[in-house]
Amino acid sequence: MVSQLSLIEKKNLLDFSNNKISIRKQCELIEVNRSNIYYKAVQPTEYEVEIKNLIDKIYTKYPSFGSRRITIILKRDYKKPVNRKRIKNYMNQMGIEGICPKINLSKKNLENRIYPYLLSNISLVNPKQVYSTDITYIGLRNGWTYLVAVMDWYLRYVVSWELDQTLEVDFVIEAVKNSIRIGKPEIFNSDQGSQFTSNKYISILKKSEIKISMDHKGRCFDNIFIERLWRSLKYEKIYLSELNTPRDVRKAVKEYFEFYNYKRPHQSLNYKVPADIFFNN
Repeated sequence: MVSQLSLIEKKNLLDFSNNKISIRKQCELIEVNRSNIYYKAVQPTEYEVEIKNLIDKIYTKYPSFGSRRITIILKRDYKKPVNRKRIKNYMNQMGIEGICPKINLSKKNLENRIYPYLLSNISLVNPKQVYSTDITYIGLRNGWTYLVAVMDWYLRYVVSWELDQTLEVDFVIEAVKNSIRIGKPEIFNSDQGSQFTSNKYISILKKSEIKISMDHKGRCFDNIFIERLWRSLKYEKIYLSELNTPRDVRKAVKEYFEFYNYKRPHQSLNYKVPADIFFNN
């Protein structure tokens, strides 16, 4: 089914030479936002890519560091003649907040509704009770891409994930839809980024009768489990791999999540693997 294809696979289905079906109609049929089809990212300079990828590595290791400390480390440890103003600008573009250890890849849209955080006093007792979602930056040799994942809080099972080279909402919506098809949770938690306060995101959860939860402003540990997932993914796979293209990233992420879900024993699960419990529950 077309709905089960990835965003990149859907784009490959488009036929620009078809005179009978317009591109607009083709996009509607395969459920792709037409703006994504014509989007062409401005090619970054080698210097920008190098510095942003180093920022990502430093921030992953020291998530409480802001632009001042990251600038110092870039100068001291990597011998990069950078200034704080440029680093602060790059961090803003990447969505990295220096005040607290939280990657917020999109600023919240104040026109959209913010929902309360529902997980403060909750007891996790079952799979599919709470899903959480977040977005992270992944550096390439000549650029970068973004990864969104949906995780089952009880099991740390990665239910679904998607990649895209933009921060448009479509790849987030696709990951959310896929996760609900696999198993509908009681609560869906996210940060207050514009993708997660968008009407598209909210309407999907409301239509599925799922409670909506959002991290408190300034509460960097509200979504701690998925933040730990990003750290594990990057240290155990991404930083050890040569990633030149989005296809390389997709292969690396797929391999790691299959290992994480199906082979890696989790201490919190008495050293069982998440997939066994998720699908047998």
